[in-house]
Amino acid sequence: MPRHVTTIAAAFLIGLPLSGGAALAAGGGSDVKDCPTGQVYDQSQKKCVEKSSALDTESLFKAGRQLAYDGKYDEAISVLKLAEGRGDAGVYNMLGYSHRKQGKLLIALGYYEEALRLDPDHVLTREYLGEAHLQMGDVASARDQLGEIAKRCGTGCDEYAELERQIAAFERANG
Repeated sequence: MPRHVTTIAAAFLIGLPLSGGAALAAGGGSDVKDCPTGQVYDQSQKKCVEKSSALDTESLFKAGRQLAYDGKYDEAISVLKLAEGRGDAGVYNMLGYSHRKQGKLLIALGYYEEALRLDPDHVLTREYLGEAHLQMGDVASARDQLGEIAKRCGTGCDEYAELERQIAAFERANG
């Protein structure tokens, strides 16, 4: 695990307070099959197999992403961790997403940071990072991420629209 993620995890575990508040996730269609617990869909073999770090990164990512979007965060983390360290920003983004959805915001921030270190143009990470900032009540940082998304894909992309919607909802709810 990257050192900053370990540091953040340690800070979280000693009890730093976190704010709650659910943020909606931008979805995505399923392109993986439902597999029994402990198995993932292997794209190359076109079947469910025992989860293993020997699987290709794309299969692990897709399986982990689907588990996360299905609300199975512990399972998603377990699968995605098999692909950790392979330099895939999407994997780190979904690890961040899964931890954020569990309320582990400091751990999530570390994963989002790593995803952006690997790919500063990964706009979905920027959207989810903005949502994490909103969960912590930091509208200014969420707006910073909205600006970064606009620089990369304009104001017409889905990630911009979703984060803009989340910010507006947060501001309405928190006056």
